[in-house]
Amino acid sequence: MLIAVVSTVRSCIHLLAPDGGAGSIAGMNLSVEGAPEIIFSFALWGSAQLIYALVQLVVAFRYRSLVPFMYVLLMVETLLRMLVGRMKPVTFAHTPPGAYGNYVMLVLAPVMLVLSFRRTSP
Repeated sequence: MLIAVVSTVRSCIHLLAPDGGAGSIAGMNLSVEGAPEIIFSFALWGSAQLIYALVQLVVAFRYRSLVPFMYVLLMVETLLRMLVGRMKPVTFAHTPPGAYGNYVMLVLAPVMLVLSFRRTSP
């Protein structure tokens, strides 16, 4: 549930912030040619994140048997984002918060996956 809330907030920032969070949060230089396209890409990313967050909420409230699958999806998504960052590096003024969050998720998601398989007594 907490991950879904964080995903929702993160997606809304990318969708609603004037710079999509690219400059104000990620520290990207938006005084370059192509800045509107960067902002557009961040907003598109926010829309995809919002859909993902809504699926997380639906799973949390209605389809609890899919919780382990969502943790696997979270791990794959995080690993793919990190891979893209290595394949297509970008210069930032500072390390974006999401970079730290990736490492937190790589530790937290497998632990939560294992815990999601534990049965509780009635």
